[in-house]
Amino acid sequence: MKIISNIQDLRDQLRGQNRAAFVPTMGNLHEGHLSLMRLARQHGDPVVASIFVNRLQFGPNEDFDKYPRTFEADVEKLEKEGVYVLFAPTEKDLYPEPQEYRIEPPQHLGKILEGEFRPGFFQGVCTVVLKLFSCVQPKVAVFGKKDYQQLMVIRQMCHQLALPVDIIPAETIRAEDGLALSSRNGYLSTEERAEATQLIQTLKSIQEKVLQGSVNAEALLKLEQEACAHLAARGWAPDYVSIRKRKDLLSATDSDLQADEKLVVLAAAKLGKTRLIDNLEI
Repeated sequence: MKIISNIQDLRDQLRGQNRAAFVPTMGNLHEGHLSLMRLARQHGDPVVASIFVNRLQFGPNEDFDKYPRTFEADVEKLEKEGVYVLFAPTEKDLYPEPQEYRIEPPQHLGKILEGEFRPGFFQGVCTVVLKLFSCVQPKVAVFGKKDYQQLMVIRQMCHQLALPVDIIPAETIRAEDGLALSSRNGYLSTEERAEATQLIQTLKSIQEKVLQGSVNAEALLKLEQEACAHLAARGWAPDYVSIRKRKDLLSATDSDLQADEKLVVLAAAKLGKTRLIDNLEI
């Protein structure tokens, strides 16, 4: 595996590779990331990964400096997966001057849910992803469905900007007890790790109730409120538990529900100092 930090060196290495499959990451790799590498190999060749902790998507009170950086271990894992190139730029490599041009997603998608509670997050994500796409010039790129809204934002960005990149969604990888794998799970204490499964259990409970019978928009709102109250009673600080339409992440109306519109329930909540997100399609 070749490890490259310079953009021009990367382009030289990938010249003529018009079927590259790309997996962008922020490092601290776990089985969820590695599953993305395997899926990428099914859709293109060679597989290119990146590791870059993107300052632009972190808010002023978020964990940029504390974000776990495990580069040597990450390299070993990627080599075992047969990744061809690891693009690992420094901030000076990727942002040699202040990144004054930014990509702003539309408000109806970028300012809801995660965008509401993490202002500027999706602007930072879109900006770095577009720049990484420019550097790698992949045919396909793989993103996990655990970051459901992020996947939709990036897919829409590629569509509206006519980028020649096919976005491949990857199913969420979970631990045996159901917790979605995440780099931030490492922040959890032993007790918090045991409690963390309540997030997916809460989503499963909502999924079951919706599937049991006919529901209207008012009933969905009540399920959301009950879920937040349940988590809060167990010591969580929920940002949201929200049932939305899969196609646009807007709330479902009664007419949407009568038309059997496909739904997804998304959640974000803090357990101690650790913020966890998850989702479940209904």
